[in-house]
Amino acid sequence: MTMNHNLYAALRAAFPKDLSAIAVETDDGQFYSWADLERASAMMANLLDSLNIPKGSRVAVQVEKSVEAMMLYLATLRAGYVFLPLNTAYQSAEIEYFIGNAEPAVVVCSSKNFGWVSKIAFKAGTQNVFTLDDNRTGSLLERAAHCSDQHQVVLNKADDLAAILYTSGTTGRSKGAMLSHGNMLSNAQTLKKYWGWKPGDVLIHALPIFHVHGLFVAIHGALLNGSKMIWMSKFDPKLVIAKMPEATVFMGVPTLYVRMLAEPSLTKAQASTMRLFVAGSAPLLLETFNEWQDRVGQPILERYGMSETVMLTSNPYAADARYPGQTERRGGTVGFPLPGVSLRVQDDEGKALPVGEIGGIQVKGPNVFAGYWRMPEKTKEEFTADGYFKTGDVGKIDERGYVVIVGRSKDLIISGGYNVYPAEIEGYINDMAGVAESALIGVPHPDFGEVGVAVVIAKSGAKVDADAVIAALKSQLANFKIPKKCFVVAELPRNTMGKVQKNLLRDQYKGLF
Repeated sequence: MTMNHNLYAALRAAFPKDLSAIAVETDDGQFYSWADLERASAMMANLLDSLNIPKGSRVAVQVEKSVEAMMLYLATLRAGYVFLPLNTAYQSAEIEYFIGNAEPAVVVCSSKNFGWVSKIAFKAGTQNVFTLDDNRTGSLLERAAHCSDQHQVVLNKADDLAAILYTSGTTGRSKGAMLSHGNMLSNAQTLKKYWGWKPGDVLIHALPIFHVHGLFVAIHGALLNGSKMIWMSKFDPKLVIAKMPEATVFMGVPTLYVRMLAEPSLTKAQASTMRLFVAGSAPLLLETFNEWQDRVGQPILERYGMSETVMLTSNPYAADARYPGQTERRGGTVGFPLPGVSLRVQDDEGKALPVGEIGGIQVKGPNVFAGYWRMPEKTKEEFTADGYFKTGDVGKIDERGYVVIVGRSKDLIISGGYNVYPAEIEGYINDMAGVAESALIGVPHPDFGEVGVAVVIAKSGAKVDADAVIAALKSQLANFKIPKKCFVVAELPRNTMGKVQKNLLRDQYKGLF
């Protein structure tokens, strides 16, 4: 018998025996059983099949967070198509690029955006555009309601494509990281064991579901363990704290922990049933780590991953046989490479660096993606001759085996857990009337970790208004990419090669917030 490597088949096999039990409880009082997840995803999968689109077709989805949106993800997997989640903040220029590049057979968007999204999709040759809203309405659900609730899960090989996640390059346009069924299942199974998932665990799900952390790490974790999710449409610190006595696991970006620490209701007693707090997607400040441990009585587990690899490293949940005696979750580190992941630090010449020395982080493992969608040259560039992926992150491995990320190559800014690539924003600013050149830098921010600041020089004889620059960007780009401040200056600091010295700009503006 051929083994089915379809990720949905593995998730479905882990559902509890009693399918009438509650799988998801939402913040607006809705309850979904495991049978509901099975039946609704089957109906949506049958709807996708009825469109007669080829196996491996892309399904691009830009909708608000809802349980139905998660069901659409499961439906896409089980029907053998490729899921393409898109940040809800993306605007027309970005959506036009993603649809043009991925050529999805199906696009699903919010009703409020149907006018402009469908225009872009139809122009690009997409035949099928549906709507899905966060109040259980939309043409997708109306059409799926007429479909059978029985569906045979498609047979997939481990290296068949399951999802494409767009991750911007530091230069040029976004790249689509191709993740297979095998990449994601291997990672989910590893984390289930490594993080000690057990019967009776309940996850508070307060993350968005258009990137790795909320869609893959959190959802796969709960489903593969047959665990109930307490589902929040958006993060509300008071509500998360109020729900802690009913839960055991929480995952968040550092900003969420900062916001919960501002609430007097966060106490040891309130968090006493919680066994695991996971942080990732952005650096966790040591100050936040220490304050949380003092207040809640247990340390946050910080881990490290990326769109191209899902999770790579994790601080220990319990003893790790590979690192005898090292059970401490250490603030300022991202822990050890996960079982099955090989991680090394090399210099620019490709030489391995000794313990404690800083260099480029490279990784290899069953979780590492196959490459970038339709970018064979870029893919080749990002892998070493012996098959390691160059993450673009800079770090070191300390004497106890813990990985420490010290920075990011090419000036990537991580704001509130979202990646902001300066080259993309600079491109838009440089196209504006009167602008000669711009530089976008990341500076520390108490809430978002870091935010973008634009520094602009005007063309000779031209006048540029800093507020107008930000206003113009707001109509083109997602909100998290918009610089918080813009300064118009006479010149940018440069080195002898004429390259803008962003480190000097960061020093100059670091105290802004």
